[in-house]
Amino acid sequence: MKQLLDFLPLVIFFAVYKFVDIYTATGALIVATAIQLIVTYILYKQVEKMHLITFAMVTVFGALTLFFHDDAFIKWKVTIVYGLFALALAVSQLIGKPVLKSMLGKEMDVADKHWAYVTWYWVSFFIVCGIVNIYVAFSLPLETWVNFKVFGLTALTLLNTVVTVIYLFKNMKNPPLEDNNQ
Repeated sequence: MKQLLDFLPLVIFFAVYKFVDIYTATGALIVATAIQLIVTYILYKQVEKMHLITFAMVTVFGALTLFFHDDAFIKWKVTIVYGLFALALAVSQLIGKPVLKSMLGKEMDVADKHWAYVTWYWVSFFIVCGIVNIYVAFSLPLETWVNFKVFGLTALTLLNTVVTVIYLFKNMKNPPLEDNNQ
């Protein structure tokens, strides 16, 4: 259910864009993201910081897009969000409180060096995605950017998540024992 809530604003943005235009889709994205926060809070009694940051960025850049009737603002939002994520991960690693370890460390007992590798991998991933977003957003047609944002970046993020989990699992200090009684 939670994963469905995470993707719902993106799906709504894409559908409204395909049937109407980028400006209506941007308005729908703002509303859908607000609804996502409300529903998440009702169901789980908490909202993740990442969702709050994303909502703030969607609201600010979406409002600028609508006010100035210029899609450049919503295009920049993607790169800025990725930049903020990269910065947060890098700073947390540099000050010795890696965010990824604090999020997943209870489930996966992995040496600190592996958490550092994963953190710097994600920092690099977010930076590259932000740069590629700028290229696609401002060098290619709007429809290409929307498809890239919805499908390309989502697929890349999911793929990198799987790669990260496999890497961490392979480097666990005490991996779960296989059940040979089956």
